[in-house]
Amino acid sequence: MKEKTCAACDYALDENAIEVTIGGRVVEVCCEECAEKLREASAKGSA
Repeated sequence: MKEKTCAACDYALDENAIEVTIGGRVVEVCCEECAEKLREASAKGSA
């Protein structure tokens, strides 16, 4: 089985993963800090 990793930092995900919608796609991250990083990057990219 393939291990899932954080979309921001490649850390292994566990049952506490957070789902974040970026550009209409749902991705999983390991923590709120990584979620915020992706949100900020997405906001900059769409500006």
